[in-house]
Amino acid sequence: MIRTSSIALLTLLSACAATSGPEPSLARRPAESIDPRVPVPGEIPAGTVDAALAAQLAAAIQAARGGVDEFDRRAGEAERLAAAAGPMASESWVAAQQSLSRLVEQQGVTARAAADVDALAATRLQTTKWLTPADQSAVRSAQETIAAIADPQLATIDRLRNQLTR
Repeated sequence: MIRTSSIALLTLLSACAATSGPEPSLARRPAESIDPRVPVPGEIPAGTVDAALAAQLAAAIQAARGGVDEFDRRAGEAERLAAAAGPMASESWVAAQQSLSRLVEQQGVTARAAADVDALAATRLQTTKWLTPADQSAVRSAQETIAAIADPQLATIDRLRNQLTR
């Protein structure tokens, strides 16, 4: 019996390994002192927009707006030629297609401005790893402004393209 109990005691003691460092404290950690019932604020302070980013966004918007008059002029010409276009591959149809191509080229000014805004945001994310709420709002506003210019332009191009594929 003594022999069995001494073997059992040695087995139990061998399971207790010696620690090589201080034991972790059982005191409350700072994160445990935060009351989880405290509401998280819904509004994040926006702050101010970075001046350099704001200037670059304004330049992109200005570039998009700067191409509107030329697009409208080319759209008028393309609409006139599309309305007068004869059957596919006729001379008048080819002229209308060329006019549509010039219209698509002009729409590239707006598309380039939209791409510039996206590139500004992407570059900012790569360099600083985040956008402040104010910068996010400014980028979103610039994207919406340019989209308001681009959407009608794209609709005009699609309408004329469909008209010429009859």
